[in-house]
Amino acid sequence: MRIGFDAKRAIQNFTGLGNYSRCLIEALCRYYPGNEYLLFAPAYRASRQLDTMLSRCPSLEFRYPEGMWKHVRPLWRTFGITHRLTDEQIDIYHGLSNELPLNIRKQKRAKSVITVHDLIFIRYPHYYQPADRRLYTYKYGASCRNADAIVAISECTKRDIVNYFHIDPAKIHTIYQGCDPSFALPASEAAKQEVKERYQLPERYVLNVGSIEERKNALLTVEAMLRVPESVHLVIVGKRTPYTEKVEHFIEENRLQGRVHLLHNVAFRHLPALYQQAEVFVYPSRFEGFGIPVLEALHSQVPVIAATGSCLEEAGGPDSVYIHPDDVSGMASVLNRLLDNPDERRYRAEQGKRFAARFSEKQQAEQLINLYQSLLAAQP
Repeated sequence: MRIGFDAKRAIQNFTGLGNYSRCLIEALCRYYPGNEYLLFAPAYRASRQLDTMLSRCPSLEFRYPEGMWKHVRPLWRTFGITHRLTDEQIDIYHGLSNELPLNIRKQKRAKSVITVHDLIFIRYPHYYQPADRRLYTYKYGASCRNADAIVAISECTKRDIVNYFHIDPAKIHTIYQGCDPSFALPASEAAKQEVKERYQLPERYVLNVGSIEERKNALLTVEAMLRVPESVHLVIVGKRTPYTEKVEHFIEENRLQGRVHLLHNVAFRHLPALYQQAEVFVYPSRFEGFGIPVLEALHSQVPVIAATGSCLEEAGGPDSVYIHPDDVSGMASVLNRLLDNPDERRYRAEQGKRFAARFSEKQQAEQLINLYQSLLAAQP
């Protein structure tokens, strides 16, 4: 098969959608090297993450805008790619980040697949600008209707696609994603010490990873720290947003500056050692499409506390602990219980790692290849 990917996020993004795209492409290259993989992207952007992907997948080919499309790169991704699919004899074209070219139906050769991560902009419209909501609703809805098959990254996302876009459930395939293999490998003592010194980590800490934005709800854990012993600190790793100022204001008002640490621009290669030195991982997000940080924590053998209300039970499994995203006392109570009980922490961490093993790159790759082959077999 010649498989093309919308690789904008794989090349230019270094968090959620970019990580998903690179991990999926690497998994397919590793387990199914007999296929040809072409990455369609508006531009090249050098990065450590891209270099790592290329080192693992040396046979990848790139395709960039040509001719007039060089001057309108965003439109190339939406309209210009389509004619290239026939020229390149692409069998499957997979949009990895919620959208396909709006004119994808004009070409007759390639079967189209779209991965939908979440429809948070519909569920929680107040987190988005009105213009963005309208654009996403139009583009994602059209892409779902035009696609030959849809990949949902969780059952929660599948239900939302059915409910909001009225898509036939038979067209939607839930294929869980994995996370970078580095999280499952024990960090060396030297790596742990390097990370501890670089980020001035405390001896005992609770960890949260994710953009510091309102939906991720970091303030809940910060508030809970007032009810947790002073020897335990909270480390929050993530990109700053305007919501960060609200978190910082609470920290200052309650004199938590010495116990709550906000880390920005943390190198991806340092994350495994950061996870593996934490006593508990917290993820009180109000809504997620899947929740990759939860999976990273489970692979790192760290017990997880997550929020109810979305898909986090799918990612965290039965041995993580779940609290309502507004329950400060509940968060504090569970934190104190886990911090005071190393045996329970160890048990939940061990069971969590076993649960996380089902989200393997090999399984993801196998399910995707089976889906691609079924689409081609169904051609008249």
